[in-house]
Amino acid sequence: MTTGKNHQGENPTPHRHRSAWGHIIRGLWRTPLGIMSVVLTTISATLMVLGIIADLFGLFRNPYVGVWIYMIFPMFMVAGLILIPIAAYLRRRQWHKSGVEKKPLKIDLSNPKHRLFLIGFIVLTVINVAIFGLAGYEGYHFTDSPYFCGMVCHHVMAPEYTAYQRSPHSRVSCVECHIGPGAEWFVKAKISGLRQVYAVITNSYARPIPTPVEALRPARDTCEQCHWPEKFYGKMVKKFYTSDDNSTEPKATEISLHIGGRNPVTDQFEGIHWHVSKDVKVEYLAMDKKRTRISKIRVKRPDGSTDEFIKSDVDPEKGYTPKWRVMDCIDCHNRPTHIYSMPEDVINFGLLSKKLDPAIPGIKQDSLKVLTKRYKSRKQAQEQLIPDLLALQKKRNPQAASAYEPKIEQAGNYLLQAYLNNVWPANNVFWGTYKSHLGHQWADEGYGCWRCHDEEHSNSKGETISQDCSLCHDEPE
Repeated sequence: MTTGKNHQGENPTPHRHRSAWGHIIRGLWRTPLGIMSVVLTTISATLMVLGIIADLFGLFRNPYVGVWIYMIFPMFMVAGLILIPIAAYLRRRQWHKSGVEKKPLKIDLSNPKHRLFLIGFIVLTVINVAIFGLAGYEGYHFTDSPYFCGMVCHHVMAPEYTAYQRSPHSRVSCVECHIGPGAEWFVKAKISGLRQVYAVITNSYARPIPTPVEALRPARDTCEQCHWPEKFYGKMVKKFYTSDDNSTEPKATEISLHIGGRNPVTDQFEGIHWHVSKDVKVEYLAMDKKRTRISKIRVKRPDGSTDEFIKSDVDPEKGYTPKWRVMDCIDCHNRPTHIYSMPEDVINFGLLSKKLDPAIPGIKQDSLKVLTKRYKSRKQAQEQLIPDLLALQKKRNPQAASAYEPKIEQAGNYLLQAYLNNVWPANNVFWGTYKSHLGHQWADEGYGCWRCHDEEHSNSKGETISQDCSLCHDEPE
């Protein structure tokens, strides 16, 4: 026991002797840093647990709530736990400077109070580990979800996320293609994500998002987890719809694509997918970032022979250093998920489905005008596209416009939805911003098969890479 006087200097008041541990624990509540660390840890842990429970029951549908639950609250909790021993250490230093005896810290298991303290410490540690484990598990899945990828950076990823939601891969999560299995690429993606977060915070990200993605994982590690080139597919009939300027009846054209694969009869790899056979290695040297201007192609065939085809009059793009690339799925299927339509395709489908009534005079031409008009924003398009279509129709034929007004408004709603699915002026994403390498649609701009199959890349024997149409497709039987 120690004694001291009360505030009136009268009867001495007894004080219980406290150990070094008792002074530290009691002292945490007497320093601002100690109070802040305990309060920060307690509030963060409580909000995190309540948030996880609410999220598991589906009470939240906002991605930013998930950011707080799985990222911000855990960081605050960790910060609070780190500050607690720091506050205790600073408290002991304060004793030393004030001349207070700084007794060594001891744990005496024969002392009931020490045992109780140790049991409490172990229990709190287990609780903290459980909370962090649950938050880490749910946070891992949250940050790997398409909802997180598309909605947290909503303004940046809105075009890609919208296209993804209506794509053939809309049930495949983003990370399965952009990261794939294994820890190595997961870590690479998260490190790369820090740079992207910085670009978003500083508003310095590219508009539109540049393609192709330079650091994308090889397709053999991602695409081929589901798509098996060794499986024989043979041929596939594909139907295209085209129409001239005056026709309101799209014409159907069918071709038979030589998808190929390993033929089970001949055991030979054939058709279009020959390019990605495990027994074939195709490499190319592009002279620009978009990989549309190719100067050299190297081929290693199943028998081990090699060949190189060169087009000598292709100069490198200014500021670009050419580098060899092994051809894989993405070199042809460069828009396998984030697929954007073209105005002509939208209109042809509208005419076929009767969302655009072919009986309305000039509906095709007027639809093309309003779809391709450069509105300053999506909001402006929502306000003006349908009135613009009505105005064009009234100018063209007032009587018909009056008679067909409900169907013209229906057509306007269809066109507006198509516009909102494909155009983001604020992101510099317009019709044709993202072009496909499949087929010949953009051949005049260097896209598609003719990058290599142009009869202009030749080897040492004077042989060229053929442009014969029958290599890839023919008439359906």
